[in-house]
Amino acid sequence: MGPANVRLNPIGAAACFALGLCVVIYIFGFPDWFQKEQKISLKELLSVSIALVERGGSRVREIRDGNTLADRSKGKTKEGADEVLTEGDMESHRAIVYGFGKTFPGLRVISEESDNIRPVSFKLINNVNSQNDEVDKLIKNDISVPFNKVTVWVDPLDATQEYKEDLREYVTVMICVAVNGQPTIGVIHKPFEQKTFWAWVGYGHSSNLKTVENTRKEGSPYNIIISRSHTGDVVESVKKSLGNNTNIIKAGGAGYKTLEVIEGRADAYVHTTRIKKWDICAGNAILSAFHGKMTTLEGAFIDYSSRNEVKNNDGLLATLYDHYKYLEQHVAKPMKHNKDQR
Repeated sequence: MGPANVRLNPIGAAACFALGLCVVIYIFGFPDWFQKEQKISLKELLSVSIALVERGGSRVREIRDGNTLADRSKGKTKEGADEVLTEGDMESHRAIVYGFGKTFPGLRVISEESDNIRPVSFKLINNVNSQNDEVDKLIKNDISVPFNKVTVWVDPLDATQEYKEDLREYVTVMICVAVNGQPTIGVIHKPFEQKTFWAWVGYGHSSNLKTVENTRKEGSPYNIIISRSHTGDVVESVKKSLGNNTNIIKAGGAGYKTLEVIEGRADAYVHTTRIKKWDICAGNAILSAFHGKMTTLEGAFIDYSSRNEVKNNDGLLATLYDHYKYLEQHVAKPMKHNKDQR
């Protein structure tokens, strides 16, 4: 028998090709060159962030007032302390993260509690107001950026240990918008005072934030704020660097401590151990809006672009003024030396 003649039907071949292409697109999505670049208004994103941080804060406040925390440990810190998880953390996470998902589908959002939450139907999430009167009044310009350049960092409840202990003044809820890895918009909400602080680098800030002049006189004691739960070697190192008359302020919550610097009640916020980026991004953005700085103890700026690296392992220094003076002459060198010895 001779070789069989195989004739391809052009219509059938085209149908097979189209079917195969549909399968590839379904699995992998459209290639970048085929898609129109999707952009997002940062002014609208700021307004939505304010609405959601306050929505999350309401749940935090309601659960604490009702004493329905249902607290438990979700693991241990590097130093061996319990990492506490409460119903307030989870409910605030649901309100914020699913609010973003409903308002801006596809937006990259990284939250502290993403691994601990059961999925929720978007039907249960209320629509979010994308306009804010104060933002409209104070921010006259806008800019839209590609979706894939934006990362939103969410801390649904900062200072959970203090929340459990009913030390309400330290508790904050925070949202940060990073563009190309740089902290660009920061929103910090104090749920028990019902105050929200926000800033957009280069564009403006909430009316309850004021520029603080550097009134510290040469030779006067420094006011350094540190963690009440992760003191480590920080007290000894700070006093060795800045003098025994240095005033050490122990406080809970990275958001609270950064606001104390921004509002001029502390000269610097120092942290020597590992800290997560959702704890610091919002404060970093607000500091940057006021020309302050937040770096590692080695002087490196912190990149907020990657979902794969949520930890900052190199300590933290946050200041409004004289940042490099602290880095070069005072706090950072002894801190780094102590860290290297451990």
